[in-house]
Amino acid sequence: MKISYNWLQQFLNVSWEAAKTGELLTNLGLEVEGIEKVESIKGSLEGIVVGEVLTCIQHPNADKLKITTVDLGDGIPVQIVCGAPNVAVGQKVPVANVGTTLYTEKGESFVITKSKIRGEVSHGMICAEDEIGLGKSHDGIMILDASLASGTPAAKVFDIKTDYVFEIGLTPNRSDAMSHYGVARDLRAGLIQRDLKLELISPSVSDFHVDERTARIEVEIPNKELVPRYCGITISDIKIKESPKWIQNRLKAIGITPKNNVVDITNYVMHELGQPLHAFDAQKITGNKVIVKTLPEGTKFTTLDGVERTLSDEDIMICDAKENPMCLGGVFGGINSGVTEQTNSIFLESAFFNPISIRKSAKRHGLNTDASFRFERGIDINMTKYALKRAALLIEEFAGGKLTSDISDFYPDKIEDYQVFLSYENAFRLIGQVISKDTIKNILASLEIKINSETEGGLGLTIPSYRTDVQREADIIEEILRVYGYNNIEFSYKLNTSISFDKNDDIKVENSVANQLTSLGFNETMANSLTKSSYVNLSENLQENANVSILNPLSNDLSVLRQSLLFSGLESVNYNINRKNSSLKFFEFGKSYHNFESGFSEEKHLTLFVTGNRSKESWNSTTKTTDFFYVKGVVTAILSRLGIHNLKNNPTKNDIFSEGISLSLGKTILVDFGVVKKSILKEFGIKQEVLFADFKWENVLKLSNNQSFKVRELPKFPLVKRDLALLLDAKTEFKEVYNLAFQSEKNLLKEVDLFDVYEGNNLPDGKKSYAVSFVLQDESKTLEEKQIEKIMQKLQQTFEKNLNAVLR
Repeated sequence: MKISYNWLQQFLNVSWEAAKTGELLTNLGLEVEGIEKVESIKGSLEGIVVGEVLTCIQHPNADKLKITTVDLGDGIPVQIVCGAPNVAVGQKVPVANVGTTLYTEKGESFVITKSKIRGEVSHGMICAEDEIGLGKSHDGIMILDASLASGTPAAKVFDIKTDYVFEIGLTPNRSDAMSHYGVARDLRAGLIQRDLKLELISPSVSDFHVDERTARIEVEIPNKELVPRYCGITISDIKIKESPKWIQNRLKAIGITPKNNVVDITNYVMHELGQPLHAFDAQKITGNKVIVKTLPEGTKFTTLDGVERTLSDEDIMICDAKENPMCLGGVFGGINSGVTEQTNSIFLESAFFNPISIRKSAKRHGLNTDASFRFERGIDINMTKYALKRAALLIEEFAGGKLTSDISDFYPDKIEDYQVFLSYENAFRLIGQVISKDTIKNILASLEIKINSETEGGLGLTIPSYRTDVQREADIIEEILRVYGYNNIEFSYKLNTSISFDKNDDIKVENSVANQLTSLGFNETMANSLTKSSYVNLSENLQENANVSILNPLSNDLSVLRQSLLFSGLESVNYNINRKNSSLKFFEFGKSYHNFESGFSEEKHLTLFVTGNRSKESWNSTTKTTDFFYVKGVVTAILSRLGIHNLKNNPTKNDIFSEGISLSLGKTILVDFGVVKKSILKEFGIKQEVLFADFKWENVLKLSNNQSFKVRELPKFPLVKRDLALLLDAKTEFKEVYNLAFQSEKNLLKEVDLFDVYEGNNLPDGKKSYAVSFVLQDESKTLEEKQIEKIMQKLQQTFEKNLNAVLR
């Protein structure tokens, strides 16, 4: 939220520097995220001076250009080439000197330089009003008052305003500070605590009076729950034109583009007092009647932005006597009822709408306006009529109108202010130290919290209507503390605590696996659990009726909780590939969410995403592309580390894979992995192969917790390694060699490895060569050579007998 310091000083005559004021606002809970210097004219006309045209002749090389000499007040006339048709001798004109920076309407800057135009030198530029931000006309140069002295800086001629704008990160509970008046009110409380007592100046509406009662528009409210208060007045004989410069400057400072006097005044009062207003063209209100109601589901309505919207039967609509919708109440106006240049009378609305209804409508239609921002957080219901009077007086003053009806004020059930009792004991306990009771009472008075009664133990309080967030004793204590100053609370540097240990084996397992994956080059990701509801249509295994839908989603892209971690992961993969990072290895621990007939369900997963090359390109290594077998190796390594072995392979039943398998232990599926279908990848704009693994993590944890591990002492005696080169039938598999070796020598044989396979020249047809290594070890003594030879001969004979092997 943007707050203008100049505007703030209208209510509070504070002369502090903007930075110091911003610091106090932050300490009060209105965090100032930044302070920006704003000028009513960008550049403040620096470098532009008043010049007098001394001579003006036709340019010899251009019909539409003239050569002038201009006195800039220093006694040395300069030559300037000018293309304006109205330039003439004797005029006083604004001149941008060489080196002056000018700005376009879009804020883009350019520097005036000495230049040649059609062969003639030009030392500067005589400016039109749009070129220096003083208007929109470009028909010719700007003619200034003849009495001005040459050389006078333009900034002294024109009223250039400099302002500082606070960017306040307003929390949702502080609806009382959604205006300049509200911020000034809070700032005053902070200044009083610092012994600086200033008067809070409220805009006067004492001059409000009805001129005549000739154009009353009747108001009908069928549902007072949706519209607790609604005020309106008719203003006739107005003229739509530009609003005064001071209003335009105030609105521009906070980022609002001026439109016309009526619309600008409604915006001005909204940002001044926090009460949204809306002006209807009175002649477009059929039957001179306004009905505030809901319309049937599916009713079509075109808003001011030209978009046709389908209404809900919960939307608050402002309608005419024939129940034609004119405005989406509290959110956005309609295209057919707004103020135009032809408008000569208006119906001005000031209302209090149900915050929940406004919030739902704004989210439903994807509209976030300044009005809805305030209504959905809760405005001050007692400000409604006052703000209407304030706006009506401004419109009467600057649009030339007259008030032609009494104020219609629908307010059937007056909302009473909250009553709260504050216990001193509770206040001291929560604050952490004893504060003077007089200080507490002074702070409450500065916050306009009325003290109704006082006892030895506490205070009976009435909360002003604009503090919709203060309803409990704890809220009162928070108010006292933020004004008193959190930094003024004393604290001890001594910390007393008891040490406790929380044994969580599941977290340890996750961390162990995460460390394993990061050592393999994987990066951990953490995706949003909210996703698109349409993603379930990409897989038949997912059901749309099993979606867990959000009641009040931020957007359609974040409307449900995910049923699978695949799609949010593919979004991350696509994001990286689009930024030239195409070799990826991701893992994520997360949950999927389901709404089954039996109830809501959460399932924990570990997912892996692999695509591109296994490692970065390097001069000393060969680049390999990740494939199915690489992912299988990673998956089995994870399960092996957790002590899960003897897994069964089955084709996966998950239709997200074009090729994939499931690993299970007994009937318990532990992981599905494989190559993601191209049709799914296409939905995310991914053109390269992506491999995905989905661990049913809760199943993995159960099995890993059941595994027992044996620990034994490292052998003291050395290993012995021997090799055999065996000529075998081409159909013989290494598995047969492996099994026969351990059948032949069960005690001393520790490892059998295949380190070379040869098929080709110099071998008989149908034969191949295996180079196999054997590792032997006796854990009780050192092996002797005779014992080793005996074992190797036994192995050789076993291979010869069972595999028809020949020693090469």
